Amino acid sequence: MSELALVLDFGGQYKELIAGMVRALSVYSEIRPGDMTVEEIKGLNPIGIILTGGPNSVYLPGSPKCDPAIFKLGIPVLGICYGMHMMCQLLGGEVAPGGIGEYGRVYVTPGELSSKLFRGAKEPFAALMNHRDAVKNLPEGFQTTASTPACIAACENASQNLYGVQFHPEVKHTAGGREIIQRFLYDICGAAGDYKLNDYMDTQIKKIRQKIGGQKVLLALSGGVDSSVCAGLLSKAVPGQLTCIFVDHGFMRLNEGDAIERVFSKGNLQFIRVNAQERFLCKLRGVTEPEKKRKLIGEEFIRVFEEEAAKLGNIPFLAQGTIYPDIVESGGKHGATIKSHHNVGGLPENLAFAEVVEPLSGLFKDEVRILGKKLGLPASLVKRQPFPGPGLAIRVMGSVTEDKLDIIRRADAILREELDGYKSKPDQYFAVLTDTRSVGVKGDDRTYDPVIAVRAVTTGDFMTCEYAPLPHRVLRRISSRITSEIQAVSRVVYDITSKPPATVEWE
Repeated sequence: MSELALVLDFGGQYKELIAGMVRALSVYSEIRPGDMTVEEIKGLNPIGIILTGGPNSVYLPGSPKCDPAIFKLGIPVLGICYGMHMMCQLLGGEVAPGGIGEYGRVYVTPGELSSKLFRGAKEPFAALMNHRDAVKNLPEGFQTTASTPACIAACENASQNLYGVQFHPEVKHTAGGREIIQRFLYDICGAAGDYKLNDYMDTQIKKIRQKIGGQKVLLALSGGVDSSVCAGLLSKAVPGQLTCIFVDHGFMRLNEGDAIERVFSKGNLQFIRVNAQERFLCKLRGVTEPEKKRKLIGEEFIRVFEEEAAKLGNIPFLAQGTIYPDIVESGGKHGATIKSHHNVGGLPENLAFAEVVEPLSGLFKDEVRILGKKLGLPASLVKRQPFPGPGLAIRVMGSVTEDKLDIIRRADAILREELDGYKSKPDQYFAVLTDTRSVGVKGDDRTYDPVIAVRAVTTGDFMTCEYAPLPHRVLRRISSRITSEIQAVSRVVYDITSKPPATVEWE
């Protein structure tokens, strides 16, 4: 069993980044509710505890708190943002509204006191701040280890192994943030770095075999990274016992359904492709609101899956590609529900399965990709860019028709063809068929056609992103090809909005 670093959640939007960074540093992590009892924590025997940020002010009634006895366990604690505020207040310090807030990149200056977190650093460094409250008076035994003109940026009671940072070391915007987390884990918690993904794979294969035995298991295969890796793991664990149902709703990218069929029809599994394009298109006829599109597609997917499952008779096990963020994002005690995932409670309870198998439910997305590579899945699947479940239906703004889908498929294919081989390839890129029409001219004729928007972003975590500064020669070539090769398009625009304030997708 690997050593555990416990991440206690107080509603922080970056909790998954914290836990993911810890695992990337070869230490196993789990996210648990912030009000977890001391006895429960003792039972897990963590080597360290990290308290996340959160949207609340710690001095207000009803704001979430951890059990103060945590600080007397002798287990090293790192409080981040709200976590630092809470630790300081519970131990007798004072937290109050600051004179000015600090948001975005702020320069932090390490103090004169030597700290294991900063390892002798003296020069100011850029860090992501996101606060208006600040620690005004430190608890007894604490000292300031870094500051900004507006706040105490870091503090510690080294003799008690208690540390706090006002900034967010888990995000890429903080220079040296990964090293700060690493020093906490290794220099302060004494981590051995014994978490390896190979161990996880071996353990899951044993669990799958023990649970399923010689019986059959059914998987809803979307062609996305999670369900594809789940299929690969199951077929390795129980070869010949897996049936995959791929519901092709007609909103896939150009030739994508055929590519998925080529990969999985050759494996140690039964592959069933259900071509339901017309059925889904009828369901969306006249629908323009994006959330309604998502719900209708999700509900229809379930209906098709139910029908196909019934044809197969009695298969006792249902497999799902649920991953750890699906569970975390689908709602916690102190955090808002970011989005309700179809893998977490989305399928009807009355489906005729004895048990659900979710072998990836302990992994983050980056780990799933690594596992897929270890399983020998092709790079086209393992490195597949994020693609929404409703597919191109939410990259066609407004109502969805077969003609519009044809336009967006071709535009998206041209964009991917141009950028797939580009040396400085963005992390995600796609085309959007907007519901705006624009006057143009082709030959000597006036046109009045829909506008294609191109979106390309750089990101390390997909929680924030910057638009990719593509060279004008590249954008010119993309625009020229789309307008030349697709008769119904006369104008292409490039989206240069970051997240926030925009989202990555348009709908």
